[in-house]
Amino acid sequence: MLSLLRELYAHMQWADALVWRAVLALPAAEHDAPLREKLVHVHMVQRAFLSVWRGQGPDFREDFESLAEVAQWGREYHDAVLPFVEAFDETALDRPMVMPWAGRFAARLGRDAEATTLRETLMQVVLHSTYHRGQVNARLRELGGEPPLTDYIAWIWIGKPPAEWP
Repeated sequence: MLSLLRELYAHMQWADALVWRAVLALPAAEHDAPLREKLVHVHMVQRAFLSVWRGQGPDFREDFESLAEVAQWGREYHDAVLPFVEAFDETALDRPMVMPWAGRFAARLGRDAEATTLRETLMQVVLHSTYHRGQVNARLRELGGEPPLTDYIAWIWIGKPPAEWP
């Protein structure tokens, strides 16, 4: 499982960088509020989970001068999370994780949130990022851009290249 998670995080970094190259190449993207909000949300959630995994408070930030600044913030997350994922062993995956915001979902769920593990929260970040990356790509198309192919299988077919940030 740990080797799969490491691979998924390498793919996530590659896919996020690919999307950022497409976003920053499209002039209409710079002032598009829905696009900016999705991109900030993706990296804010990624960072919030990493902060909790490290035993720190969530890292929430929403104000940026430009999309390039958001992209740099996202890149800094990936530069930090990959060594984090590389550093632990299989036994760490079963460590209980209490997410500070889980209680906010109790009303929506109609019950208290069940306990989670590091493994489950690591998967959540990958899946959540993939979901919103699809929304970003749809918005790119609406703005007249060409969304990049970020599929996991495509990444494998081209030899699992490292991320190329803009």
